[in-house]
Amino acid sequence: MNDVTQILFRIESGDPSGAEQLLPLIYEELRKLAALKLANEKAGQTLQATALVHEAYVRLVDFETAQHWNSRGHFFGAAAEAMRRILVENARRRGRYKHGGDRIREELESSQIVAAEVSEDLLALDEALDRLVEHDPQAAELVKLRYFAGLTVPQAAEILGVSPRKADFLWSYARAWLRREIEKH
Repeated sequence: MNDVTQILFRIESGDPSGAEQLLPLIYEELRKLAALKLANEKAGQTLQATALVHEAYVRLVDFETAQHWNSRGHFFGAAAEAMRRILVENARRRGRYKHGGDRIREELESSQIVAAEVSEDLLALDEALDRLVEHDPQAAELVKLRYFAGLTVPQAAEILGVSPRKADFLWSYARAWLRREIEKH
């Protein structure tokens, strides 16, 4: 077992010092994943990579809810899911009326065409992804690892325990399935 897996086991066993030891070991990797995800967001995004990592980490090592980590890959899969939920919650919050959801952000140059908010695309993806979970959970998990955690196909294949070829197939299938679902709704 590597250090991260051992510390995850100690956290699961209720050792409060484990969380303090885990963060330095995984922080840079989580921060890179968060930065990759936020790089795809529209300009004007208020959430920073550091804040996304910290919020996801707090959710992952919450002692009030029992967490069971089978491996380092399982933990990073859960981190990808936590980041997804945080970004979706943030997009929903920005879309609410009291947070200016009825306002359209305009650039100073009025000649530029304002594109649709990324939050709308993210919300549509989230809804379609929820439907994909019901239809094909493994493909949905691959999408989460690729899109929200920024992993490559081989990295995601390793975490899912499938061959890279199978992961390539699932990735192609999931992208086509999600595109069709988003266009339908």
